Amino acid sequence: MTSGKIKVGAHELQCRIEGEAGNPWLILSNSLATDHAMWQPQIDTLTRTHRVLRYDTRGHGESAAPAGPYAFDDLVSDVIGLMDALEIEKATFMGLSLGGMTALGLALDHPDRIERILCCDARADAPDLYKQMWPAMIKKAREEGMDALVAPTLERWFSTNFRTNPTNRPALEATGDMIRRTAVEGYAGCASALMRLDYLPRLSQIAIPAHFIVGEHDPAAPPNVMREMAAATPGADFTVIPGAAHLSNVERPDVFNDIVATWLARS
Repeated sequence: MTSGKIKVGAHELQCRIEGEAGNPWLILSNSLATDHAMWQPQIDTLTRTHRVLRYDTRGHGESAAPAGPYAFDDLVSDVIGLMDALEIEKATFMGLSLGGMTALGLALDHPDRIERILCCDARADAPDLYKQMWPAMIKKAREEGMDALVAPTLERWFSTNFRTNPTNRPALEATGDMIRRTAVEGYAGCASALMRLDYLPRLSQIAIPAHFIVGEHDPAAPPNVMREMAAATPGADFTVIPGAAHLSNVERPDVFNDIVATWLARS
């Protein structure tokens, strides 16, 4: 295992590499207001077959938080910059929420570098109701700090059953800590990118294997929305994870891991 910061353009991104050298590369991309640690429940499974690169999206975790606003072109370019710096010619890419949207941008604009994608709990567009929620969230973060977003975010990200089960308290606390550690500028910058999300009209252009995965109770990227995304993407697979909400990889890791490992072995 190695970890450290990689210079990409004018800023640095925190990275962590695990798994045996020589295995195919798999890059993992975090959601808004988390960091690479959100993928910890998947690492034991994924490193059996892949060399896994986790990174903190710009403005998150220990990565730099350059002045925003950001665009998805910036987030996509960061990934290609990391691949260039680490001499990764091609990789599979899996992202959740913000990371899943980054996966779509990579599939569309860099099919020569990305072999296949797993797009989890993500949207491809920003309809008016979705777009209108972000200015208030950004304002709250700037005026009250990220701690003010912890409780309402956990309520959206996890099902009631998960949140009320005492055995899940460590996972909830760890996720809350990631939210608190997110730089306000990074949160605001990435939220601005979400407001301008517009990949939906281009999904028919994706020419690499894609798998869309979503939690059954995800309010941010509902199953019907992701089912339509999969239908618009040539040859794409689509799976719903029963009982999970937005962070489906954390809420139902065993189910999530089995779905991902099976698809990676088959596709």
